This record gives sequence, C-alpha cells and structure tokens, in this order.
Amino acid sequence: MSGIRVAAEGLGLEGPRGWAFRGVDIDAPAGSLIAIEGPSGSGRTSLLLALTGRMKATEGTATVGEARLPKQLGAVRRVSALAHVTGVTDLDPALTVGEHLRERELLQRRFGGSVRELLRPRAERASEARLRVDTALAAAGLDRETLPKGSRTAVRDLERIEALRLSVALALVGRPRLLGVDDTDLKLSEAESAEVWDLLRSVTGSGTTVLAVCAEAPRDTVALSTRTRRPDTEDPEDAEDTKDAKDAKDGDAPARDAAPAERTGPAEDTGPAEDTEQTEHKEGKADALAETGRA
Repeated sequence: MSGIRVAAEGLGLEGPRGWAFRGVDIDAPAGSLIAIEGPSGSGRTSLLLALTGRMKATEGTATVGEARLPKQLGAVRRVSALAHVTGVTDLDPALTVGEHLRERELLQRRFGGSVRELLRPRAERASEARLRVDTALAAAGLDRETLPKGSRTAVRDLERIEALRLSVALALVGRPRLLGVDDTDLKLSEAESAEVWDLLRSVTGSGTTVLAVCAEAPRDTVALSTRTRRPDTEDPEDAEDTKDAKDAKDGDAPARDAAPAERTGPAEDTGPAEDTEQTEHKEGKADALAETGRA
C-alpha cells in the first residue's frame, strides 16, 4: 500500500499543563521519512499522536492523505498505525513473540478487512493473515529463528532493538499508509540507532510514510523540531524568572507562588522525563488503544 502526504499549518495542542506543541508547519510528500526531534518531555509524542489521529489538535490544521485534522480523526486512524508508543502499544513482557503475532493475526482476520472479506472461507482469511504477518516480520527485519527460543522467546528476554522491531512488525501487519514510531533511539547504542534508521528507511522505500520520534534527526529526514517555541509566544515562567532576578538584584526577591504559572509555550521538562511522557500518552490512550484491541 502506498504512503500518504502529511502537511500541517500552525498546528498546536494545548492541554491542562499548557501547550504540548505549537506552530508546527510541514509539507512532506508520500513516502517521506519524517523525524520529530526534541528532548524528552518537549511534546514530541503528543505531536506524533496528533498527526496519526490519536490526539485532537486545538490550533491550526493538518492534512493526512485526503483527511483533514482535527475534524477527521477516524479517517486518519484507519490509514495509520503506531509502534513502540509507551502506554499505547506496549508489548506484554509475559507473552512470547509467537503469542503476540498470533494475537495480531486474529485481530487482522476479525477486524482488518471489510464486511465482504468476512464472508470469504475461513481458511483463505487465515492464510492471508499469516502472509501479512510473515511480510511484516520481513519488513521489520525480525527473524524468529535467530531469537534465543524462536517464537517461544518471551518479550522480557528480547533485546531493546528486537522489541522495537517486533512492535514495528505488529504495526505493519495492517499495511498502514502512515506508520508512527515513538522513541526510536531510546537507550540504544549509536550502532543500534543506525540500525533502526536503516529499518525505517527501508519501510519508506516500500512506499509507507513514516513519522519517527527521536532526540536528534538524521540529515536525510524531513525534520520537525519541538525544541523551540513560536517567536510570538512568551513563556510566563521565563518572564517570572526575569522578574525574580531583577527583584533579587534590588534586594527584594519575592517568594514563588506554590502553583506554577499557566504555560503558553511548548512544555519543558519540569520533572522526570518518564512522568511527562506518561502524561502525554494517557491523554491520547483512549483512541489509540484501538490499535491493540485491548481497550
């Protein structure tokens, strides 16, 4: 299946803690490798979920294929898939690779096609689903025979890059036109990170458009950065820090309020990166859980 164009103008998302991201502009043709780069907690996962129809933007517009965001979220979800997103596509550490694949195969057979396809003989549908799984594994570069116990290898025993490849394979079973992958370089060595980018390039080579979250984007990608805020937006905390510094210089520094000021720029790290990422995922989890069928 061919990829789709991703375009956005002034896209932004404001939540209870302020702006997750704002002022996003992009126009990437079908089959592009789009890197969403920025530090953990900068709103990069929220942007990934928004562009794949799992979170509703509160400002600006976007076009994914022929669907318009934020109005046509369902249409975007139908042509996109997610991989390696904490809180949304988590692999069960107690299940084996084979069990994950069988579960995805059953979901594909039951929900992956039209009503007309459900009328086909069960054997044909089962054969088609298995072919999809094998094709997805090959595209993700995951060979079950190389795993310690083959298909019986538990997820907890997989290396990080193997778990990422499995998550990508599960997402590709549905033959999405847009694939979103989170944390592509989290706790990976430089060599492993290079392997992941080679994998994503091969996926785009088959025509699929890929959105990939990372700390730093390779040069050959269409890069979207969440490191900076819009120039016409001032963060109240920055203004408060400046005022406190001036008061301190004059010898009259006031105590900070217990409650933080409302933010109007992209959220910065105010605590452990893991907590911030989990908050972002929870906001989009209700819609995104449909990917796994475990709602």
